[in-house]
Amino acid sequence: MTEPAAGGPTPVRILVCDDHVVVRAGLLALLDSAPGIEVVGEAGTGEEALALCARLAPDVVLMDLQLGAGIDGVETTRRLTTGAGTTGAPTTGTGRAPHVLVLTTYDTDADITRAIEAGATGYLLKAERPEELFAAIHAAAQGRTALSGPVAGRVMANLRRPRPALTGRERDILAQLATGLGNREIARALFISEATVKTHLRRIYDKLGVDTRAGAVAVAKEQRLLP
Repeated sequence: MTEPAAGGPTPVRILVCDDHVVVRAGLLALLDSAPGIEVVGEAGTGEEALALCARLAPDVVLMDLQLGAGIDGVETTRRLTTGAGTTGAPTTGTGRAPHVLVLTTYDTDADITRAIEAGATGYLLKAERPEELFAAIHAAAQGRTALSGPVAGRVMANLRRPRPALTGRERDILAQLATGLGNREIARALFISEATVKTHLRRIYDKLGVDTRAGAVAVAKEQRLLP
């Protein structure tokens, strides 16, 4: 691991979380050559990352999204940034929770939205150049947002995209749908007929551009149409 120069700035303490051993080894080797960055630990699962962060107090956690068995990168991010499910929020030497910089191959709207809502400071793709990764780590350590170009483009496009205009009743049905209820249960909960539920569902599907219940819920979450 790179040693800071005498009298130089304190290096950014980083923990790497990726379930692929080879990928993790490559990242560690890459980061070891980066100026102003000190790798203090590595984790292969979300649970391991939580435990190590509580003990090592890194400034930044470099987080993959897909972590195999156990909690995924989004849930790990949420727990790291809020302290949920732990014995208290893991803190850095400055007394705050670590910043999380997502590093992944996934760039779908759903993945980006979930990670940012979970508290991620930045979202980078693994195709980025090393210099971009190093810069993003330093930015994240200072609490500044760091996004890959394609990710930033998606975020801006989503902000500019008008949300579907759902009626109040359609929003009610969509909210019930998100809880996993079937048409009959939704009808009972809202005191309407099952046929009326089906009619509203067809309209919801058309407005959201989907053709399944799961698709409607996924799009609604992406566009924050659910309470």
